[in-house]
Amino acid sequence: MIENFLKDTETIKRWKKLKSNKKTVVAGWMFLFFLFLSLTAEFWSNNKPIIMSYQGKWYLPALVHYHPSDLNLDTNLHVIDYKSLPFSKSDWAFWPLVKWDPFESNTQVNHYPSPPSSDNWLGTDDRGRDILSRLIYGFRYSIGFALVVWFLSYLFGTFLGALMGFVGGRLDLIGQRCVEIVETVPFLLLLITLVDLMGGASFWLLVIFMACFRWINISYYIRAEFLKLRKREFVDVCHVQGMRPLRIMFKHILPNSLNPILTFSPFSLAAAISVLAILDYLGFGLNPPTPSWGELLLQAEKYFTVAWWLALFPSLALFTTLMVLTFIGDGIRNAFDPRKAN
Repeated sequence: MIENFLKDTETIKRWKKLKSNKKTVVAGWMFLFFLFLSLTAEFWSNNKPIIMSYQGKWYLPALVHYHPSDLNLDTNLHVIDYKSLPFSKSDWAFWPLVKWDPFESNTQVNHYPSPPSSDNWLGTDDRGRDILSRLIYGFRYSIGFALVVWFLSYLFGTFLGALMGFVGGRLDLIGQRCVEIVETVPFLLLLITLVDLMGGASFWLLVIFMACFRWINISYYIRAEFLKLRKREFVDVCHVQGMRPLRIMFKHILPNSLNPILTFSPFSLAAAISVLAILDYLGFGLNPPTPSWGELLLQAEKYFTVAWWLALFPSLALFTTLMVLTFIGDGIRNAFDPRKAN
């Protein structure tokens, strides 16, 4: 189906080669499933019904916030505990698969953290919160963080690399020296220092800090592509026609320089997810009580002898996600490798 929208013969060959890699195809579908699961997390894990009929009226608690007075409840209440609503025989509710919010504690267990049970399939953490729910919502924050960092860093790195490669000369020489200086900075240590000085960091502050150091690698590859293509015949034709440099760069050269961006994007996403997990594990990541895989692994270190589930399930989630992205990256790299074109 996608082949019908592709016009370039070389692109069609690459797409067919990508589809022929079963490992990459399976990994791609798994990643899309994880992404869908996280984007629709409220329908899979929530302490509110997806839809319910109560006292003759229909409600969508998972999507709409209702005041207690909307359900004719005591107006002194601030939030609605849907699990304790006095349902009559004519009332009904369709609940998510996991009836726990990532911030909600299970007060019915004897101790925290509690082992896997029929109520909490993967157990609870040290505050009684459902681990499965926090893993689902944690992937939303992890992939959201990785995608925003990838976009900002690749946007800046592509622009800088394209500028240095297209202009060349003194600008390229000075620019490369500046890039090499930035590359020598131990960004993870600096990132931890900056977060500590700020007394904690929000999601967007971490994104900005991370994006300031993740653009270097892609700038090298884009610069190399532009250095290679700027002397090609189609670029000379553009110059003869009087096109502006920016139009030549981003309309004619950049579309022919997308191989590094497509090839390294999955690995960049995996690296960003790993860095966020490391920061959360060290206590310099997302502010609590934000669902976080690294924060669960930090709890696992404290309760390793009595709560094996805290180490097993977050580790499996992180390992599976990184493995899936790595397989996707390997498949794209092989599809774009000219040495394996046949």
